[in-house]
Amino acid sequence: MRSQAKDIVTLRLSHCRAERAAQEARYHLAVMHYRSCLETAERREDCQAVQFFALRLAECYEQMNLNAKARAFRDLAQCAAAQPDRQWLSRPDSDGPAAAPLH
Repeated sequence: MRSQAKDIVTLRLSHCRAERAAQEARYHLAVMHYRSCLETAERREDCQAVQFFALRLAECYEQMNLNAKARAFRDLAQCAAAQPDRQWLSRPDSDGPAAAPLH
């Protein structure tokens, strides 16, 4: 139970930092924090949070003119919304999200 509480606190802090960085147009920093949030959401198997943070990442990447990465995170958000009972892997490598759910 303590681990879950720690995850929630960490998630909230990372989310606040990401929002602030995005508001200040510090998108590289926002991406770092949003990715942390996305990983936490995945560990918690929270598909709604995965969708939310994937969309935030897509918005940051669009602002950075990294359209392929933005599109990949939008696709991840759509997959999470369409199949909420599946686990998701946000990035098999450092370049972006996996396109398909894990079985």
